[in-house]
Amino acid sequence: MHIKNEAQRESCLARLCAEVYGHQAGLAPLSVFAGVLGVLIKQEAARVLALVDDDARPIALALLAMDETGQSMNVMQVASLVEADGTDPGMRLIAELANRAPLRVDAMNEAQQQRFEAAGITRWLDGKSGVRIGLGPKHPTRDLSDLPRTLTVDEQAVAQSFKRDPEAFEDYKRRFIRGLESFPATL
Repeated sequence: MHIKNEAQRESCLARLCAEVYGHQAGLAPLSVFAGVLGVLIKQEAARVLALVDDDARPIALALLAMDETGQSMNVMQVASLVEADGTDPGMRLIAELANRAPLRVDAMNEAQQQRFEAAGITRWLDGKSGVRIGLGPKHPTRDLSDLPRTLTVDEQAVAQSFKRDPEAFEDYKRRFIRGLESFPATL
């Protein structure tokens, strides 16, 4: 489910950032939250998606960013919100997305690659610094030379902007906290 409602999207993005980075992770979750909302969402270059159960409760969340050509999407973050009968809802969401869209994932280690392979990502390229780039069945790229650059958030630049603009920092902090507090029980 693509979350288009602005309030629900902010809540889901805040929850996703908190899940991925942990609740005591300093500025990282807030920097990603602010960068995604302030740049990627405004440019319609990112989407927040949810996998819901039969009662419309969110059980997994994912943040996808477009590549610079607008032809494919990269999984920036994914998190399972519940344990569901021995399956990983986050990887179920990735599997569904991979079968429907030109999807890219980046695996930082062997364990991540194995999780993504279990979700149906079977084509792999060697990226920089040991990163393995996985491509879903619908992704058009055949080799690293024609892989478009993915749009992303410069967490360091966002953190620096917070130092220069304390009002923006306080605004995003309020929105992040409000998002966590108002996370929807159903979508």
